[in-house]
Amino acid sequence: MTPKVCAMYSGGKDSTYALHWAILHGFNVQCLGTVIPSQPDSMLFHYPAIKLTELQAKSMGLRLVKIKGSRDEYSTLVKLFKQFKELGADGVVAGALLSDYQRLRFSMAAEEVGLKTYTPLWRKDQEKYMRSLIREGFKFIIISIQAYGVPEKFLGKVLTEADIDEIIKLSKIYGFNPGFEGGEAETLVVDAPLFRYRLEVKGESRRVAPYHYVYDIYSARLIPKNFI
Repeated sequence: MTPKVCAMYSGGKDSTYALHWAILHGFNVQCLGTVIPSQPDSMLFHYPAIKLTELQAKSMGLRLVKIKGSRDEYSTLVKLFKQFKELGADGVVAGALLSDYQRLRFSMAAEEVGLKTYTPLWRKDQEKYMRSLIREGFKFIIISIQAYGVPEKFLGKVLTEADIDEIIKLSKIYGFNPGFEGGEAETLVVDAPLFRYRLEVKGESRRVAPYHYVYDIYSARLIPKNFI
């Protein structure tokens, strides 16, 4: 029996790849789920450029269920998962990499609602994963940096294989996670194998604090992949 799932979706590389994995493995994806967190320092939900998931979902032709979060983030998660259940899903896909805090709460909320949890990226080798993203056709930019050693020059730039190599080398020097799972950086996927249209964004880099930079996006649109 083909599993029916909804996928947690933030628009970043991890949630996009987890969705990609689910479809490649024959899962029937009923919807994407996005939470707009009540505060930018949420430990559970992605915040930067979260509103652009509407365009990304449209590009993939998938339904998006979007809800506003509250300070009780676990209750927000349960509320969202109940909507997944109502749409016929029997499982939820999440892009958790290394965060026990995130994975545990996803699992607890899913169990409470009666959904199975799938976390295909859990404990995946970070360096191999970052390189595989480029090889498999994922194009993404960094939209937030909060770690010493991650260069500001990568903000707003579609990362190349050479960029990933540099990030991995710098991670060994400065001690940050090369997959950014510790919140060192946040990403936005602008094109991927599932995208029918690519996402074009324009923005400006801004320094917030020492070693904290953001890429403020002021315009975004979907355009055909063959449009130059």
